[in-house]
Amino acid sequence: MVWRTLGRLIWIPVAFLLAALLTALVVVTLGLERITQAIGGKWQDSDSLAGLYALVLQGERLLSGLTLVPALGVVIVGAAARIRSSLYYILGGGAAVVAVPLLASLGGTGGTLQMPAAPVWQVLATAGFAGGWLYWLLAGRRA
Repeated sequence: MVWRTLGRLIWIPVAFLLAALLTALVVVTLGLERITQAIGGKWQDSDSLAGLYALVLQGERLLSGLTLVPALGVVIVGAAARIRSSLYYILGGGAAVVAVPLLASLGGTGGTLQMPAAPVWQVLATAGFAGGWLYWLLAGRRA
């Protein structure tokens, strides 16, 4: 019993970090794809390209520890309530990553963070869904 609990205490942070890495990977790859499409003329909306460019410029804030706080909240609530639903972790992961620009705008020092364009929200939500799914697959389904 003690070994099982100890194993869970080690596995949950490892699964969380793996899910965070997958989320970052999806943001980078899908974001680059969207930027490439916008530059290539697939979108006629100049706000999309400007929003994606602003996302790249604000990457320092998005890569800070602030990005893990909402996702950590989803994991803690899921573990405390023993939620095993994949839907909870997938939607929670999406909501957690989408909340990052909102939190960054509240905690900004000096500079202002503009709200991203719709394609940026899509990239962030998709990345959060992927990270939430991976966390559920590795640790959440046995909460």
